[in-house]
Amino acid sequence: MTTKPIVAGADGSAESLRAVEWAAREATLRGVPLRIVSAAEILPRMTLPPHSVDFETVATSISKDRDQALAAAAQAAADMAPALLIDTDPLDGPPAQAVTHSGSGALMLVVGSRGLSAFAAMTLGSVSRYAALHASCPVVVVREETMATHRLVVVGIRDPEDCAAALAFAFEEAQLRKARLLAVHVWQSPDPQAAGELDDLLNDWRGKYPGVDASQHVVHGHPGGVLAGLSASADLVVLGRHGRSDRTLPGPARVIHAVVNHAHGPVATVPPA
Repeated sequence: MTTKPIVAGADGSAESLRAVEWAAREATLRGVPLRIVSAAEILPRMTLPPHSVDFETVATSISKDRDQALAAAAQAAADMAPALLIDTDPLDGPPAQAVTHSGSGALMLVVGSRGLSAFAAMTLGSVSRYAALHASCPVVVVREETMATHRLVVVGIRDPEDCAAALAFAFEEAQLRKARLLAVHVWQSPDPQAAGELDDLLNDWRGKYPGVDASQHVVHGHPGGVLAGLSASADLVVLGRHGRSDRTLPGPARVIHAVVNHAHGPVATVPPA
């Protein structure tokens, strides 16, 4: 059986290098290879010149930036994890779609929250927003990454009946990191049954992951603000990407955008099982 890699997006910015380093540590933790990708969008009128032409066009400059970003990212990953198997893959096409599609079949896709580049189309800011909602695999958006370890994974629970994929990912991460798990349900309209439902749900998962110390937190407020605040003391915040429609709660996409934009550390968005 082929081992699924972790895929990391790079654009040459400091933010993307932090994401690659985070991905390298995660790949080492899981014992899987790391694949680093970077995209260059060559528009129809920006065709590459013939090899015989000895001057640099906008198209060749974009391609060169992409290749340099890959080389720098691979070096950063190798410095972080010398024994890690690392592969690089240059991509063509719109960066958001190309990087997001590169996560197909991966354990997870890791991107920076924003990027800096000479060409706006290459920045990871738009890539991270798109990938966080559309990738077929879990996506981790790395923000303000530090080497500090909190031994805590936070998972947001919007609907206890529709959160299996997010909980499975969060428990797996907590087990790998030897961390505690905190399941958080944020309500805006009173729900007297929420605490009991969440406790019953966690009991089922505690049986599957007996080594994980799992607890719950039910609080009134705005989900995005509460989860972004908790991210300051967590190694990872995990969010389910889609949920059943409920007009009394903010939609999953709005919560994801709020947390990704304001979190103090990595945020994972997980597609439904």
